Amino acid sequence: MKKILFFISIFILIQLNASAQKASGRVFELDENNKKKPLTGVNVYWAHSLQGTTTDSKGYFNISKQESDYARYDHEHEDDHSEHLLVFSFVGYLNDTIHVHQDQRNIEIILATITELEGVEVSARQSGSFISRKDPIVTQQINRAELHKAACCNLSESFETNASVDVNYSDAVTGAKQIQLLGLSGLYSQLMTENIPNFYGLANSYGLMWVPGTWMESIQISKGTAAVINGYESITGQINIEYKKPDNSEKLFINLFADNEGRIETNINTSTKLDKNWSTMIYGHVSHNNFRKDFNNDGFMDNPLYTQYNLFNRWKYSDEHYEAQFGIHYIDENRISGQMDFDIDEKRSTDKPYGINIHNKRLQAFAKNGIIFHRPATSMALINSFTLQDQNSFFGLRDYTARQNSSYNNLIFQSYLGNTKHSYTTGLTYIYNNYDEMITDSSFSMKESVPGVYFQYTYSMPDKLTVITGIRADFHNEFGAFFTPRMHVRYTLNPNTIIRVAAGKGYRTPNVIAENISFLASSRDIKPLEKLQQEEAWNYGMHLTQYVNLLGKQMTISADFYRTNFVNQVIFDIDSDVSQIRLYNLDGKSYSNSAQLEINYELLKRLDMVAAFRLTDVKTTYEGDLLRKPLISKYKGLVTLSYATYRNLWQFDFTSQFNGGGRLPKTIGNPPEYQLEETFPAYTILNAQITRYLKKWSIYLGGENLLGYRQRHPIVAANDPFGNYFDASMVWGPIMGAKIHIGLRFAIE
Repeated sequence: MKKILFFISIFILIQLNASAQKASGRVFELDENNKKKPLTGVNVYWAHSLQGTTTDSKGYFNISKQESDYARYDHEHEDDHSEHLLVFSFVGYLNDTIHVHQDQRNIEIILATITELEGVEVSARQSGSFISRKDPIVTQQINRAELHKAACCNLSESFETNASVDVNYSDAVTGAKQIQLLGLSGLYSQLMTENIPNFYGLANSYGLMWVPGTWMESIQISKGTAAVINGYESITGQINIEYKKPDNSEKLFINLFADNEGRIETNINTSTKLDKNWSTMIYGHVSHNNFRKDFNNDGFMDNPLYTQYNLFNRWKYSDEHYEAQFGIHYIDENRISGQMDFDIDEKRSTDKPYGINIHNKRLQAFAKNGIIFHRPATSMALINSFTLQDQNSFFGLRDYTARQNSSYNNLIFQSYLGNTKHSYTTGLTYIYNNYDEMITDSSFSMKESVPGVYFQYTYSMPDKLTVITGIRADFHNEFGAFFTPRMHVRYTLNPNTIIRVAAGKGYRTPNVIAENISFLASSRDIKPLEKLQQEEAWNYGMHLTQYVNLLGKQMTISADFYRTNFVNQVIFDIDSDVSQIRLYNLDGKSYSNSAQLEINYELLKRLDMVAAFRLTDVKTTYEGDLLRKPLISKYKGLVTLSYATYRNLWQFDFTSQFNGGGRLPKTIGNPPEYQLEETFPAYTILNAQITRYLKKWSIYLGGENLLGYRQRHPIVAANDPFGNYFDASMVWGPIMGAKIHIGLRFAIE
């Protein structure tokens, strides 16, 4: 360990004599009235390099020169200054190139449209979702244009038009939601906010609803094993949320929302640039539902009653060689659910209605500090995050209280070896988690302290091959030392065919109660059969992207296959005994196979289509029997259509999801009236939304689950919630019928 720290220090000292160059500004097009209109998704990159970025939804870009020895740059032409050329390119527009010799801010570029090419008219619509051609890790970028295609009131509703990520209710009473990626629970995916691991542990069940959609600038989804920089946990992938930034967001943004289920929301964002270096932003969110409904007549509320207060303030400082960001985020949410006549003020007993109350308070502070050295492509950053969360709850007569203290710290240094074809990133991490939990009269506690060190090497041959190899060593206070190797390769077969492969290992420390709180809404006893070990799995994946010119437009075809193979897994067994949740370590096989095909194409002018189909095979060994994992659909189909009228005055969005059937947990031990079928059927969900855009306003009207499909009897033994067979966790499909929503957006730039 001391030798590793010594070499890291030597690397840092060697690089302190460096220079970097930055450029920022906006990219526009001219509309019919010759007025400037921001362009989203424009590629901005330094000539003869792989260093680039894209413009955000307001046309802003910010780029630093990351290379001094440019790949494919002929040193015989060192005097032509082509390393200072900044290129702007976008489908359907003429490229533009400018010379940037020194740091330059407030650059303004106006791209001209291509009106004629060999007698064929060429036009392009900004895509709300795309996969970068240059990124060696398969990463799907979702920007605000895509988020506006649905209600998107929070993160859990942001994936309705996405084929890779599934979001399902964890149970039929609390409203908790959880994602699935590659056929496995979101526990095996790493959720991050601006590259800081977030919303795990106590926040796992409700964190998806604590990120308002109006706060998000974009979402990045990467499937399979991730880079080693952000930790050892991402087994099936990462989901990273980028919030709107104070230096380029709207001065004022207001969003109002209501639906026929009684849910109302208010969002207000405001940003201010204090001077050329300092900016700040305040995000506010309040949501509320006080409407009791029971459409399926099982005696339980279909939706929980809840009130959420969500406030976030962040600051940003930026100059030529130093950047700092810091902020504080507070959440207070209170949920009430249960039978229709439940009164939270009454004393709980078996002769009173069954009720649930979940009250969360969460405080998080973060800081990011970055130094850009004089040597090109050389920088150092320190990221810190601290979280305190309290949860007080009860499920019927069962009490559950918990507190989580967490800290994440990452010191990152990056530079290159010899020339910028050979770059590296190295650093130190320290993770601390402390859980104190109590279920009725039983208390549990867990502390983990995990220092770690990592090194990642990147070889880059422009336009042809990129290889990323990384390894990290972590030292857990309970599980000892373990190593995480990972590798990603991107290879361009030809200008229109890109293949990516990845392989790597991931680990995870289980916290079975905090991460599976929905199972407390049942009469089952939680019974660990042995000491639970750290989870460990390998993930292998291959992704092929093919670009096809069809009728003068570009079609993108993506195909991938991923396999997750567990070395050890904590088995959450709800099959072996209907009265218990048995917990034990894997003894046998456990794996997930996921294969997906996706096509993106502009069918007609301004009419975009996405069609996708995914097959999922997930099996686990339960007490000697290799069975299909319950409550997971065998397949998913997705078709989305998005049409915008001329000048984007109206937008029409339609989404259809086709979900395959799957296996249900065994309930043969229940009385006949409480036994379920062995499988659940396939079902279809239709969503639609219409948006009208005005100068500063937009209004949207939409519907979800328009066919009204609902899972019948989502609660087992709903008529006897204090009995031995009550279980609200057997959810595989929609538990509410059609929903209609309306919203209003207002923005001042």
